[in-house]
Amino acid sequence: MTKTFYITTAIDYVNGQPHLGHAYEKVVTDVISRARRSLGQPVFFLTGLDEHGQKVQQAAVAEGKTPQAYCDDLASDWIAFTKTLQLTNQDFVRTSQPRHKAVVQAILAKLHREGHFYQSEYRGFYSARQETFLTEKDRRPDGTFDPMYGEVTELVENNYYFRLGAHQQWLIDHIEANPDFIKPAYRRNEVLGFLKNNTLEDLCITRPAARLSWGIPLPFDPDYVTYVWFDALVNYITVPAALGDPLLAAALPELKLPSVEKPQSLWPADIHVIGKDILKFHAVYWPIMLKAIGLPLPGQILAHGWWQKDGEKISKSTGNIIDPIAVINDWGLDAFRFYVTRELDIGPDGNWTDAGFASRYGAELANGLGNLVNRSLSMLKRYRGGVVPSQNDELAAGTAEAVCKIAGHWDKSELQDALTTTWSVVKRANEYIEQTAPFKLAKDPAQAARLDEVLYNLTETCRILAVLIQPFLPQTSLRIMAQLNLPGQADQLAEAKWGGIPPGHVVGDPLPLFPRRDQPPVTKA
Repeated sequence: MTKTFYITTAIDYVNGQPHLGHAYEKVVTDVISRARRSLGQPVFFLTGLDEHGQKVQQAAVAEGKTPQAYCDDLASDWIAFTKTLQLTNQDFVRTSQPRHKAVVQAILAKLHREGHFYQSEYRGFYSARQETFLTEKDRRPDGTFDPMYGEVTELVENNYYFRLGAHQQWLIDHIEANPDFIKPAYRRNEVLGFLKNNTLEDLCITRPAARLSWGIPLPFDPDYVTYVWFDALVNYITVPAALGDPLLAAALPELKLPSVEKPQSLWPADIHVIGKDILKFHAVYWPIMLKAIGLPLPGQILAHGWWQKDGEKISKSTGNIIDPIAVINDWGLDAFRFYVTRELDIGPDGNWTDAGFASRYGAELANGLGNLVNRSLSMLKRYRGGVVPSQNDELAAGTAEAVCKIAGHWDKSELQDALTTTWSVVKRANEYIEQTAPFKLAKDPAQAARLDEVLYNLTETCRILAVLIQPFLPQTSLRIMAQLNLPGQADQLAEAKWGGIPPGHVVGDPLPLFPRRDQPPVTKA
């Protein structure tokens, strides 16, 4: 059984509507998925929702709903959001689903049976907003807690704990032996610094059912439900288990899920795409959980940064927000996908400005790619009736070099670099038009052969660009192919080999890909 490339987003907590950060993470993951498929790999892309925990229970009560009804209502909005972004995910997991509950309880039973848990009394502080316990170490110098924790209360209660300390050195060794396990490198260094300078405290994995009823019950003690983070991280193996993954079937032999006709080999995940704020959960707790279960670790944890707006924190309370759906409705999905992947590399924080969005749209999409395709096909129509001339390879070598670089960028999830290299092809082709001046060649019958050469190079470059932009701008790629009057979706990088458009082929009518805009984008609904 061939293993499929398996990539996930973090699952989003259902305490509100999707925002720019959610859209960015999903678009990044979708671009990587499409790029991997274009490289010829089978891909399984998973996203979903984290639906348990105290905040959900409280929000449901406030709205006079059951927690399940509250989650169902919001889930429909989040699923619609994936459609708006045109994600190519194969599944959408919800932690309230029976399949997920079955996998979580099978793991809990296994780890309890093998002695990984113990029960103990906790005395300390608790943040309901973050659903986490705090210690004196979390206090600021003035004795207060960071506002992100909200109201912090003192708490005394019994809970179950997962022994982590015994695995600390093993995890350090694994991270040091696998430099690509955590990307970018400075996030890897953060995790190593944390592990080397702190004694890893055991993880509380339960909440008393008397305090929190909306969660997955412990199979060995019904007085407790599972801590939302232990529950949430398991989502990454829930779907492979439900699809009959052989590694998971072997690790959890007591798990009973409906059999599938064609089992899929997905685990281990190749990439978890997450935000930097949840790095500890994914780079510390999750690997130790997997080791205890007896499963191999994911290939990579890819941590992205946060967005600001005009240099300030995005905040509903100040009205400083970006509604991705409003931008998409105003400027188009591909313009949104382009801006967030072109403007921000995976790792650092980014700064959204309306002027920056409009500038990239005008310079790189409308005047760059859009102008190139429109001019090239318009000239082919005007001077040759839309018929592609004989093949010429004047731009072949430079284009082939760019395609090779882009393949390397895709393989390393270097999305910003891939776009930079792609736009070098756009820039070179636009310069080629200025240098060769086909509109002047057309006036001289003696230059007919040279005009044919130029028109072929431009038309073939447009075709290859449709392939190179497909992971980022899927709608635009299809529109270029339609204007070229070519079948297919341009979704295989192998199609970016020079000479793919046959002489004698008749192209379609050129239409503007990115109409010029004067006003800044609408960023609020």
